[in-house]
Amino acid sequence: CGAGDLGRVGRLLTMEQVVVILFLTFFALEFLVEFVLNEINMSHVRRNVAEQKFPAVFQGKVGQEAYDKSVEYTLAKGRFERWAQVYGGLVTLFVLFGGVLPYLDGLARDAGGWFPASLKAPGILFCLSVAITFSLLSLPTGLYATFVIEEYFGFNKSTLKLYLADKLKGLLVSLVIGIPFLFVVFYLMGETGPYWWLWAFLFILAFQILMVILYPTLIAPLFNKFEPLKEGELRERILALAEKAGFKTSGIYTMDGSRRSAHSNAYFTGLGRAKRIVLFDTLLEQMTEEQGLAVLAHEIGHYKMKHVRKMLVIQGIFLFVGLYILSLLIGYEPLFWAFGLVPSSHTALVLLSLITGPLTFYLAPVMNLLSRKHEYEADRFAVRMLKDGKPIEEALFRLTVKNLSNLTPHPWYSAYHYSHPTAAERISAIRQEAKNLISVAA
Repeated sequence: CGAGDLGRVGRLLTMEQVVVILFLTFFALEFLVEFVLNEINMSHVRRNVAEQKFPAVFQGKVGQEAYDKSVEYTLAKGRFERWAQVYGGLVTLFVLFGGVLPYLDGLARDAGGWFPASLKAPGILFCLSVAITFSLLSLPTGLYATFVIEEYFGFNKSTLKLYLADKLKGLLVSLVIGIPFLFVVFYLMGETGPYWWLWAFLFILAFQILMVILYPTLIAPLFNKFEPLKEGELRERILALAEKAGFKTSGIYTMDGSRRSAHSNAYFTGLGRAKRIVLFDTLLEQMTEEQGLAVLAHEIGHYKMKHVRKMLVIQGIFLFVGLYILSLLIGYEPLFWAFGLVPSSHTALVLLSLITGPLTFYLAPVMNLLSRKHEYEADRFAVRMLKDGKPIEEALFRLTVKNLSNLTPHPWYSAYHYSHPTAAERISAIRQEAKNLISVAA
């Protein structure tokens, strides 16, 4: 067909149809990228097994039985991801195009009519009902991942009762926090004029910072038991290391991660006086004192390098841009009609949160690239603090083996999905930093 025919076709399309076509194009592109990367990764792992390729850094550190089990675990998760992605995609399309959103909006408007308009009840009820819908629809994949895959490989320690109790507790916490949060956002959207998005940005940014401060002391303890690290040589050495690094903390805690999973980890959380380092109890059981100290040095490195603050700044930039775009689109009626919705503040907020994923999925590897950079920096800090790369290297070997990590991920897959460098990449960088220390000392 010629240019004239294309022009006539374009004129026949309504703006709602253009919106739908654009969304489905990006949605399909995201699905295709993630699906293909998963298949490539599994093929890459199988090929390495067939060709008996094994990263040199793991020679003599990871036995054949452990390697075979890690391959089996990786492939099992890959096969599950294949179908979980299909299911998740169908759920999203069903909610967006199956009349779910208009139905929930109608229910929310009817129920919200019983409350004074000043309480913003219809908007709050709509947002909560959409969130609950997705939570319920995600249960099948969550249950399968926990009680089939994780159970088979010996990681799951949770019971169905505990799993569902966690879900219910999470819902209640979301209601307690989410209802006042949504009220303020809708109030600002309706009462502060054309620059509502700027006021909303300031409020949400302050709220995020507040949550970072409150999460370790008020929210996390609702789900896990935290105890100060017991008195002993390890605690004394950790406190000495923290003092040497100039790290002031509200405490170093152990968490009962073993109650739910055999996976082990450690993390740094909080800001200001509320910052703390948390060690899974499984980590302490699996590591020597030297290795545990190295993990702590790594977590202190995140603080010294101001990684939490840097990520908050970047998230703030994304939030600022996102709210500004929302302010431009909130009056664009075809965007709402495309999904069967009536234009309003609450439908705009939900709709944009659902459709922006496929429109911005390419940013995920960029953020992961920054996260991996932070991990390298924290590793280098640990090497310098301990003046030795061996403890953090041995800790990584132990974590890799115990968690059945994929030793040979495809580079494209890890670049897209991994927030941490692969174990082989981190160990190589640690060894290089240790060599640099020796060179400087010499």
